[in-house]
Amino acid sequence: MREAITEWPPLLKARIAGVFYLLNILTIFLAIFFFRGLFVSGDPAATATNILTHESLFRLGFAAELISTACSIGVSALLYVLLEPVNRSLSLLAAFFRLVACAIFALSYLLQLAPLQIFGATHYLTESREQLQALAFLLYTFHARTSDIAIVFFALHFTLLGYLIFRSTFLPRFLGALLVFAGLSGLIFLAPALGRFLFPYFAPFVLLGEVSLTVWLLARGVNIQRWQEQVAKQ
Repeated sequence: MREAITEWPPLLKARIAGVFYLLNILTIFLAIFFFRGLFVSGDPAATATNILTHESLFRLGFAAELISTACSIGVSALLYVLLEPVNRSLSLLAAFFRLVACAIFALSYLLQLAPLQIFGATHYLTESREQLQALAFLLYTFHARTSDIAIVFFALHFTLLGYLIFRSTFLPRFLGALLVFAGLSGLIFLAPALGRFLFPYFAPFVLLGEVSLTVWLLARGVNIQRWQEQVAKQ
């Protein structure tokens, strides 16, 4: 697979990476739309009622998250090959950080499904309805905490990715600077409580960095001559 992708022209790699990145962003926002209002903070009973009442929306949100993560894995592979001429080791490390983040998110999705599994197995369980609701709600909170860990790995990915773009001659440096800033901001989640408090303030910059990179890859791709020059220097 890697050899097949490597043989693609650099402009094609960039455009396909942009398509995957666009799908990654759109599907995660679609998941947020589907999940909107289903989870009520501090109220397991209301959350359980919402999930069971709008089960189809809940499942659509879960499917959108899976598609988003699959697209993110595609982004990881394509950006690795695209930025390999800058620094092969760092490009590989950046790709691995993103892959680990995707794996952690996939695990968190299983925890997110816990409410449906628990509510669908009430005939096997002897706990009261209130206890089951509390258990389902607790497992969902683990989903949020697991996501905090994934964000740290994404932050490491963005920091290295931004550095590689900044050092490259075939992509604009301002994209690299935006992603480095996004990555360093995400490292705040090493202190999860602080990260969740500050997230609304730096999230727009993270989104700006990702959207800017996506648009550039789709609209401009890479400077082919300069990319080939860096390949020749390897």
